[in-house]
Parts: sequence; C-alpha cells; structure tokens
Amino acid sequence: MSSSERVCPVCARRVAPRAQNPASPFCSPACKLVDLGRWLDGAYRLPDPLGEVGDDDGEMAPRAETSDVD
Repeated sequence: MSSSERVCPVCARRVAPRAQNPASPFCSPACKLVDLGRWLDGAYRLPDPLGEVGDDDGEMAPRAETSDVD
C-alpha cells in the first residue's frame, strides 16, 4: 500500500478517493454508522480543556468558579 492510499479507521480496508466515495473517510456507509455508534456510546471522547470531570452516573460535575474581579 502506498503512502497516498487511505484506510478505513473502522475496518482498515482501502478507501476509495473522496470523489468516488460518499462515505469518505470510511470505506462504506456501514463503517460510517459503526463510528457514529462508538461516539454515541461514549467509546470515543474529546478531552475537556476546561477540566470538567464526569461522575459515575455520566453527569458532569460543576467547574470551580473563577472570578476575574478581585
């Protein structure tokens, strides 16, 4: 496989160029849905730059208040 060839992030199959593949960057609509399901199930998460931490029931803990006024 050359460095210009792309692979599906879900199943690692080769992906057709974007112009020929409406599911890009995935190889198929099925892999696109698998990826969406992983996001919705919480398997993928983005780091929280504000430092909020989720508790055991999935609720977000409140951030500590900061004041710009002294």
